[in-house]
Amino acid sequence: MGVLAVAKGVRMSPRKVGVVAALVRGRSVEDALTILSHVPRASAIPVRKAIESAKANADHNHNYKPETLVISEISVSPGVRLKRYRPAAQGRALPFMRRTSHIRVVVDGEVRAPKKTAAAKADKTVADKPAAKTAAKKESK
Repeated sequence: MGVLAVAKGVRMSPRKVGVVAALVRGRSVEDALTILSHVPRASAIPVRKAIESAKANADHNHNYKPETLVISEISVSPGVRLKRYRPAAQGRALPFMRRTSHIRVVVDGEVRAPKKTAAAKADKTVADKPAAKTAAKKESK
């Protein structure tokens, strides 16, 4: 099971964003971020932000090791199309669509071992102390 991050309503065409997403599909998160920092396309920025968000979600919310994360799925789907008009000759207005995208990133990796909490350690030490007292009482009788 992976960790999900979605960037909705990105003001770029899905076709342009999909080209950049295809570059990093199936790679490790660290490799993908390195590749995207060197890609000279504007659509690399929202893809990089979505991958960084998925990495942060995995690290902070789901207790994954950040260095083991791999992009298991990245998809770009069309979002809302904003209808706009461009001035044309002879007083006319020609319609065009301003397209948007949704970027969906799923990362997967190795889960960290759960840490022992301070409360669990305190319970363990408190449990040890009464046992020592009862053993000392039995020996004195």
